[in-house]
Amino acid sequence: MEIQIIVYLFVLFFLLIAISIDKGYLFQIKQQSLSLKKLDLSLLIAAKNEEENIPLLFESLEKINYPVENYEVILVDDNSTDKTNELISELIKTKQNYKLIKADSKRFEGKKGALQIGIENSKYKFIVITDADCRPESNWLTEISGKLNAGFDFVFGVAPIKSGKNFIQKLAAFENFRNTYLTISAVGLNIPYSASARSFAFRKSSFERIGGYSKTTDTISGDDDLLLREAVKNKMLIGTLIDPEAFVYSDPPNSLADYLKQKKRHLKTSVHYLFKQKLFLGFWHFINIICLFSMVLIPVSINFVLPVAVKLIFDIYVAVKRQNELGHRFNLLQIIPLQIVFEIFLIINFINSLSGKVEWK
Repeated sequence: MEIQIIVYLFVLFFLLIAISIDKGYLFQIKQQSLSLKKLDLSLLIAAKNEEENIPLLFESLEKINYPVENYEVILVDDNSTDKTNELISELIKTKQNYKLIKADSKRFEGKKGALQIGIENSKYKFIVITDADCRPESNWLTEISGKLNAGFDFVFGVAPIKSGKNFIQKLAAFENFRNTYLTISAVGLNIPYSASARSFAFRKSSFERIGGYSKTTDTISGDDDLLLREAVKNKMLIGTLIDPEAFVYSDPPNSLADYLKQKKRHLKTSVHYLFKQKLFLGFWHFINIICLFSMVLIPVSINFVLPVAVKLIFDIYVAVKRQNELGHRFNLLQIIPLQIVFEIFLIINFINSLSGKVEWK
């Protein structure tokens, strides 16, 4: 009887948190009103050894539906050792609103240093950032402009990872979906903790007010998350952009090694989150893992079927109901195994993040 009561209370606790998170997500979905005014934007892209990605990046940038006179594109070559610099130089010869800068002397390590140089050389009051291996949709800048014009200090959008052919690529895409859902929900719950640098924008004045990247040097990464941390500390207004016409796509990692390296970099940054951010993430992931692994206690009591069943039902509901809104498409036969493996890899990635150093490239 005692085990039954404990299980029921635990399931109730899970459901209360899960429903709150979904309500946070729905609140953000309902906030997607935009202004039609076209702000002047400085689009920054830091590139290091990206010669393979530059052609597709430019192909996407050329399709952007935004007045040329209202934006500039600043590409910062972070001392590439391949043909990135030469390739960009050739591609921007006929483009009046593009410029290429060499990151010869950086104030900060890694990508932050390259972006800082771009910001210092930007001429507009609103900064938009993406990565060199990304492909934004055509109305991305229009939607970003609308959110910034609505008064937000910092804005981040949806940046789906495409689902590849092998299992690791599908796992990376599913993880991207689950993480995007949670980061958007967290903003709705007034606990923003993470953003995607693949679709990130802010007012230059707000960036300067929080000290720019000077307070984000805890780790070489964190040009997005730790900047958002400082914005939260300064009680700034943070918005999300959830519109298929503003998605910024990127490819999945090619191998397990690439995936683990990417996750190590992200998790190294999470150590430096604010206490309330870590508390929110810790509770949510802990309760999910406990629910999943309660299956090993089913031989002790059949009551332990309940947490596993409730969790998987909720996970399936979220995946089926929310995935299209966030640029993903998984069928039911993929969702269940991916969800289980995703939870297991939360533990693997955490352990992997405890050792070794990370690099920007």
